[in-house]
Amino acid sequence: MNAEVEPHLAVNPRDANHLLAAWQQDRWSNGSARGVVTAASFDGGRTWSRSPLPFSRCGGGTAAQGGGFDRATDPWVAFGVDGSAYAMGLATTGGSFTAGSVNAMLVSRSADGGRTWGSPATLVSDTTPFFHDKNTITADPLDARFAYAVWDRIQQGGPGPTIFTRTTDRGATWEPVRVAFEPGAGSQTIGNLVVVLPGGTLVNLFAHLEGGSSGNSLKVIRSTDRGATWSAATKVADLLSIGTRDPRSGTGIRDGAIIPQAAVGPDGSLHVVWQDARFSGGARDEIAHSRSTDGGLTWSAPARVNAPLGTQAFTPAVAVGADGTIGVTYYDLRDDTLDGAPLVTGYFLARSGDGLTWSETRLDGPFDLASAPLANGLFLGDYMGLAAAGGQFLALYGKTTGDPANRTDIFLARSGGAATAKAAALSWTAREAAPWVVDAAWRTRIEEATRAVLARRARVPR
Repeated sequence: MNAEVEPHLAVNPRDANHLLAAWQQDRWSNGSARGVVTAASFDGGRTWSRSPLPFSRCGGGTAAQGGGFDRATDPWVAFGVDGSAYAMGLATTGGSFTAGSVNAMLVSRSADGGRTWGSPATLVSDTTPFFHDKNTITADPLDARFAYAVWDRIQQGGPGPTIFTRTTDRGATWEPVRVAFEPGAGSQTIGNLVVVLPGGTLVNLFAHLEGGSSGNSLKVIRSTDRGATWSAATKVADLLSIGTRDPRSGTGIRDGAIIPQAAVGPDGSLHVVWQDARFSGGARDEIAHSRSTDGGLTWSAPARVNAPLGTQAFTPAVAVGADGTIGVTYYDLRDDTLDGAPLVTGYFLARSGDGLTWSETRLDGPFDLASAPLANGLFLGDYMGLAAAGGQFLALYGKTTGDPANRTDIFLARSGGAATAKAAALSWTAREAAPWVVDAAWRTRIEEATRAVLARRARVPR
């Protein structure tokens, strides 16, 4: 109870002071939360008006209106170019892959900026042997009629393809769901996220989990007709994450190890960030960044963008400002001295104008991550929120409070301008990984981490 985790953030393109946040409210240790809550701010984040989404019973949803599920999770929010707001989540009743269970992808629309929400639209509803997971929603920044929803559908004992649907009438109706990418037997996608280039091309990023000798990778597919058809996949990079752990106890941290993030710059450049162990030869995860200047057809070699301090860094988010400045947020364990029980953690923002030279600002911490909710690992969320507006970066994130009755809260931090430059404690040049080989031990750690993450996500009752 009283654990708020996994926030997401959107900024109204018509008003930089109009923010929309969402998070899991009252997270269960064995999966999902009692509900998903949104909060709208019309003064740049100084004050907020909270409203539960009608996806679960605790959120006020009912079966008659399309909600009323036991639990909800994976909140994601978006603003249309006309200022309309969308919220999406996964709603469940019963255990994953168990008889009588139900899992559904739901979307609600708000016509008043997130103060109130309409009855949810059910994009898909399934039971065993299928489970739908890890959704995102993107409103088209060029045409208010269009919004895009994407996620993965896991079949028990089978593959997990990318599933896509869209609205062409501002959310009044949604097209039937369809497969946008088929990963192949024994493989799945996860972390699907659509971004829109200035010319209107859609680019969907995802992690392709193949395992074995094929390994995991990040890939993109493209659509030049607003999602009606999709290209073959293009590889961005190998995904070599091993996950993060408490270095003294070995307790796993539920992080973003298989959830990449992406953003588009005003010049159309694409930026992807993710956890990766290549910079330490497989010893620890840090934050990798790759970019494309040709719409996702080719990608730069991954370079480390977190401060080079020899410590674990995890759960990145990325945004790009109107002036082209790249911002990447992440947690790391630099403050942890290993000489006490707390798992001392900080939250940071790295900024760069060219993707090569970076400077860093501490946004929060140190705080004790060991007191976070245990959800098959210490859990603040698989992702955090980050947006750029008004010459600043706005980070929405979770941290522990030190109160056992209210383990975590959600916070907003602003960073940018001259104050940020003065506060920057470190600066460095991004480096590509030194020559390395994924040996058998490293490959085993990758596979073990992948299995652990997927097991956590599919654990009943989810």
